[in-house]
Amino acid sequence: MMIKVMKETPLIVAEDKCHDPYLRCAFYGAAQTVMGVSGSCTLAHSPQGCYLLAERAFEWQNEDYTKTEILCTKLCEDEIVFGGENILTRTILDASSLKNPIMFVLSACGPEIVGDNISAVCENVSDKVHFRLLPIECAGFRGTQYDGIDIALDSILKNFALDKSKKRINSVCIIAPHANANPTWMADLTWVKNVLFEIGVDVITTLTHRTSLNEIADISAAEKSIVLSHDAGQKAATYLAKEFDVEQICHNVPLPIGLTNTRRWLTELGKTFNARHVVENLIPKGENMVVDQCRRKWIELYSISRLSTAIVADATVGIPLVRFITEDLELIPELVYLRSSKNVAGAIIENELQQLDLKPKVVYHTDVYQTRKSLVEIEPNIVIGSNIEKHAIEGLNTHYIFQLISPIQRFRMINREYFGYTGILNLLESIQNEVWDKYRSKETRYKARW
Repeated sequence: MMIKVMKETPLIVAEDKCHDPYLRCAFYGAAQTVMGVSGSCTLAHSPQGCYLLAERAFEWQNEDYTKTEILCTKLCEDEIVFGGENILTRTILDASSLKNPIMFVLSACGPEIVGDNISAVCENVSDKVHFRLLPIECAGFRGTQYDGIDIALDSILKNFALDKSKKRINSVCIIAPHANANPTWMADLTWVKNVLFEIGVDVITTLTHRTSLNEIADISAAEKSIVLSHDAGQKAATYLAKEFDVEQICHNVPLPIGLTNTRRWLTELGKTFNARHVVENLIPKGENMVVDQCRRKWIELYSISRLSTAIVADATVGIPLVRFITEDLELIPELVYLRSSKNVAGAIIENELQQLDLKPKVVYHTDVYQTRKSLVEIEPNIVIGSNIEKHAIEGLNTHYIFQLISPIQRFRMINREYFGYTGILNLLESIQNEVWDKYRSKETRYKARW
């Protein structure tokens, strides 16, 4: 009897594949974006499991459940196999009594695979409902949540932005503030708006957070645009520049986290809007406030100076953190693992590393497995990341985990910015608390007498 010996198949490791992702899918990113439109209704054409992503997006936008509606077609086996256009039609008509001015219809993976035409359905029922319908094909397989944000922004702009010939002097639109791993990113947006107000700049609209349809219609009147993310929103800024001559600013510098980044970002604004005198007052005032507060509050971070550090974050927070921890905290970054792709974040981070003369290991579009593997190999003294890294370093000789990145374990009732000078203090406070917590006894050493 002859035995046939099979050749061993070589193991091929696809480094660009994300087996254990940090990021949710495009459906979630699109839901995040459309729920930033004030008083809207979002209809998830999906199974009930995908509807949970819409609920998480609702929480991320910190929306008011009394004003923003979320619906779902709750597709089951029959609709996934044979199509769900009938149930989509019925759900839209059943919602005809809602007072919302617009309904965004988002399609998940199942309906798009089986071939549901949500655009045709919306067109057929549009004259039977009083609100406007906007179908957005954003199935999860189209990419990450960042791709979903770009897909939704593109649909919103192409359907609602009107061509206004007259530009408003010293005006700006803000793009993608919600593509940010700060769990209370709304505070970053507020800080930016306050700075723009101080230098005399009119914010026409924000894409998207509590944004009315009228504000979106007026967006072409803006002179400039600012993308508040290194992860998403660039396509929207490019579209506005091409179609409405809205110039993008501050796109070649990291976002304002840390002393140097904040100084550079504010200086760029001052040059653009001819407000150098205002910025020249804001910068020393803010820097003196940080130094004085640290001195009076006895900030004690000398124990972590010169320790090797890993940063695991999105590009929006991760890129500016590199300079912040190097210059302001005197840490040594050995690993920089970004959830973002190199196409989006590569040029800015590589320029930063060259200026700082740093050569850490940089990985783009990382997944949890890659991150854990590198942390095991290098065992940095400090990890700056999320609740995921808190579990990933268990059993390693890593002294500190600073949880600054979403998903985060600690609940925050009040929004706290990372941008700007108060943002520096917020970051320092979180880091100092983690340092103190490391040395706090985990055992009860005495009995209370009462």
